[in-house]
Amino acid sequence: MVQTAECAPQTANSLLYLTSFSLQTYTERERGGPLACFQKSGFGKGDGYAMEMNKQQVNCNVSPSLDFESHHKYVAPIESSEPKAKVFEPCDAKFTDYTPCQEQDRAMKFPRENMIYRERHCPPKEEKLRCLIPAPNGYTTPFPWPKSRDYVYYSNVPFKSLTVEKANQNWVEYQGNVFKFPGGGTMFPQGADAYIDELARVIPIADGTVRTALDTGCGVASWGAYMLKRNVLPMSFAPRDNHEAQVQFALERGVPAIIGVLGSIKLPYPPRSFDMAQCSRCLIQWASNDGMYLKEVDRVLRPGGYWVLSGPPINWKTYYKTWKRTKEDLEAEQTSIEDLAKSLCWEKKYEKGDIAIFRKKINAKSCKRKSAIYCEASDDDNLWYKKMETCVTPFPEVESPTEVAGGELKKFPARLYDVPPRVRNGEVPGVTPESYEEDSKLWKKHVAAYKRSIRLLGTTRYRNIMDMNAGLGGFAAALESSKLWVMNVVPIIAEKTLGVIYERGLIGMYHDWCEGFSTYPRTYDLIHASGLFKLYDNNKCEYEDILLEMDRILRPEGMVIVRDEVDVINKVMKIAGGMRWDVKMVDHEDGPLVPQKILIAMKQYWVAPAAASNSTDQ
Repeated sequence: MVQTAECAPQTANSLLYLTSFSLQTYTERERGGPLACFQKSGFGKGDGYAMEMNKQQVNCNVSPSLDFESHHKYVAPIESSEPKAKVFEPCDAKFTDYTPCQEQDRAMKFPRENMIYRERHCPPKEEKLRCLIPAPNGYTTPFPWPKSRDYVYYSNVPFKSLTVEKANQNWVEYQGNVFKFPGGGTMFPQGADAYIDELARVIPIADGTVRTALDTGCGVASWGAYMLKRNVLPMSFAPRDNHEAQVQFALERGVPAIIGVLGSIKLPYPPRSFDMAQCSRCLIQWASNDGMYLKEVDRVLRPGGYWVLSGPPINWKTYYKTWKRTKEDLEAEQTSIEDLAKSLCWEKKYEKGDIAIFRKKINAKSCKRKSAIYCEASDDDNLWYKKMETCVTPFPEVESPTEVAGGELKKFPARLYDVPPRVRNGEVPGVTPESYEEDSKLWKKHVAAYKRSIRLLGTTRYRNIMDMNAGLGGFAAALESSKLWVMNVVPIIAEKTLGVIYERGLIGMYHDWCEGFSTYPRTYDLIHASGLFKLYDNNKCEYEDILLEMDRILRPEGMVIVRDEVDVINKVMKIAGGMRWDVKMVDHEDGPLVPQKILIAMKQYWVAPAAASNSTDQ
């Protein structure tokens, strides 16, 4: 059943000039006519805060349309004799929170053993939705960072269950039309800041040594939210389970997160990705399955990295009655975890109260461990849907006991542009230190051109950003700012460069764009795709599938930048023309003779009808 969607009426002065444009408004600009602006523009629904921002920053009469400079001109699409693009209708309102590869009905058909049913299970081609996912009625653009860390509009994530289930743990409170996040958690009721302060007594969080951090079973990601304040980029994950919308809350707050679980398949990150990892009452059975889950954390933890465990079984002498477990059982579990940690060349550095901290040795020479079953040499980055293993990932070889296996990294931010060890050591085919540095320069140039077209790019207006074909991470590096973060996605059919991205102090994951991404709808403010559609040409999957997925994860009035060859851009424009996007194609910043073009699009604001609002948690 298709619902009729509500669209915002046009007004004279309600939208930032840089995010309101269409082929029609370009024509009006050339005639000197007025710009059509959309109500409910990029700052919400007319609440006091939004109105104040509009007063300060918006003047549709003064600055009509996008400001393309003379060398960055609008390019008319090539006319075709083919039939006009089909129009994609809105999906039923029941799909407002649709996650194609983590849907509950499909999940329940799979075994519960090793959390298999919580892993990715994507629909076959014939079951894919061919419609546009609606925003819930009343949807409002999220608060800008850092206010978004503490407040989320109820209308955007209308689920109150966590306010009841976690009422005594300081997770989240419901106040009027917003959720408030006090910054607490099950293991840090006094707040994430105090918890992180304790960790920082052992872990060098403040000086740039720790930059990338993995949070397993993140809840509403308060730990990650407060690590961002210390210039640490978290990668948080949690399953889509009975704790409704954990990851959705995280992303709505402006914190990097994906739907995920430690189950039977490998995490979508390369070896040696993270400077630290933590489990705060994540309730993962670390010692079970021959230590498979801790060995997977070891695989993605850098030599010299830290692992934090807070919650069961740590401090079992105090909590064994509360946890309703015997002393003997909990003591045996902690002993098993510590023995396993030793076998992985981890050293316990700290245990006090509810927290234990372990550090991974910098190489195998500095570790005296008993014989272990090592994983066979293989393509370390060939991870997609690969089974998790119970073998131990070996350290890269070193020549001395003081050498960091895999290469030592500079402290952040110096490591952002330093030549990464994987490049320096020749581990990335076709990439040399010289070509890496040229790539960085090129992306600084590209991003500067983007900013001339989208004036608020680089500000908190575009907080959650995705690069769908990240390459060496040059786009994210050129944008690097505490005001935003970039999810660097490396397609599984592209060169395996994600390890380089992590060595730069950025975050990301591997993904196949023929499938749905592991996130909720409306979780990104801006999506960038350079060379992506050309990469997926030759019928690997349909452009339509990729574009519909982009629309699903893009927020209303979010922006899209596509950089590709002109024939590809024209195909994309034709499909996007039926998706409630306002689109424009412009020349490459080096001029019209360059065959590569840029498409810039804005997703229109529209929502499900009020009568069909799909709040399942009233």
